[in-house]
Amino acid sequence: MCTILAFVFAAVAILFAPIIFGPAAIVLGLVGGYLGDRPLGWYAAAAGVLGGALGFVLGAIVLNAAS
Repeated sequence: MCTILAFVFAAVAILFAPIIFGPAAIVLGLVGGYLGDRPLGWYAAAAGVLGGALGFVLGAIVLNAAS
């Protein structure tokens, strides 16, 4: 369950509040990885890192284009 929620948070981090949802996805992915769903948990944590980073980049592009 934690890994599924981590993937959802990683996807949400791309468009909304990457500073909140990115780390939440990482933590949930790591928890899911340690609680038994090992490969999927690690993939979810990696998706959290990528989602948070991509959210920051897209936010910077949008804010730079708006000004």
